[in-house]
Amino acid sequence: MKFVAKFAGKLAVGAAACVLAGHAFAEWPEKPVRMVIGFAPGGASDIAFKMVQDVLSQKLGQPVVPEYKPGANGNIANQAAATAAPDGYTALWANVGPLATNTYLYKGVKLDPAKAFVPVTQLTDSPLVVVVPKSSPYHTMQDLVQAARKGDAHMSYGSAGNGSSMHIAGASLALALNASFTHVPYKGSGPAIQDLLGSRLTFMVDSRSTTAPFIKDGLLRALAVSGDKRVADMPDVPTVAEAGVPGFKVTTWQAVVMPAGTPAPIVEKFSKALRDTLATPEVRERFARIYTPLVGSTPEEFAKFWAKERHEAKTLVEKAQMQID
Repeated sequence: MKFVAKFAGKLAVGAAACVLAGHAFAEWPEKPVRMVIGFAPGGASDIAFKMVQDVLSQKLGQPVVPEYKPGANGNIANQAAATAAPDGYTALWANVGPLATNTYLYKGVKLDPAKAFVPVTQLTDSPLVVVVPKSSPYHTMQDLVQAARKGDAHMSYGSAGNGSSMHIAGASLALALNASFTHVPYKGSGPAIQDLLGSRLTFMVDSRSTTAPFIKDGLLRALAVSGDKRVADMPDVPTVAEAGVPGFKVTTWQAVVMPAGTPAPIVEKFSKALRDTLATPEVRERFARIYTPLVGSTPEEFAKFWAKERHEAKTLVEKAQMQID
């Protein structure tokens, strides 16, 4: 009888603990949620975050507050978020570099994002655009492709830094064409664009949101988009694949993850709040203005996409011999 009584008591304690845990998850969040961002204010990540911040905060009932940790192409932010308490009050807003490429690109990086974080949702997935200055002799993507394959011209491309989407796209194009391009990394897309406008670079593969004003003003010429289909805002611009590089596809994406060990009910609740936020008309209209398609996937869907992107990043870094100190 004593054993039965003790066992019943343990069951009661366990049941009470489950009720309390369930209550805690149901009440989350009870204070502001910190969103770590690995790039400086005013950049693409910050702009995108601020487009969802107000609506997401309303849906959670608590402020979502940015904490900027710029440097090392997002590696500093990765470390800060990964070592935070997995209590649901820290998340990381990141892109393909910190979440997929950096592990293989930088020799000194020991943090593995796949182990350090759990997926919450993929936010965006957007093709880039190949652009040249108005003075460029290349008027079509075919012109650029033919010159690159012949190897009869020194060609350079700029990027927002090592491991950025622009770097990955340029390296992918060089590999696809069996060509040699000089990669010139900058501290952000802005300085690179300025050198491109001054014809100090041959081309760039940059975001449409960054290049659109210059294309509209005739200062840059759009040669191709890097996705697997044309985009509605540039219907006359072919894909790189259409222009003679079959199978070519490179997109830039952003996503939210949380520290490994964050309780699954909190991860799912946060994911749903983000997905609901992306589905609102005002948020969709904001992203349409910067030519950025929204995704809003479940944690499970993002996990599959993330695994594929890491595999492709590893393959590219190895084949293109991109690894740096």
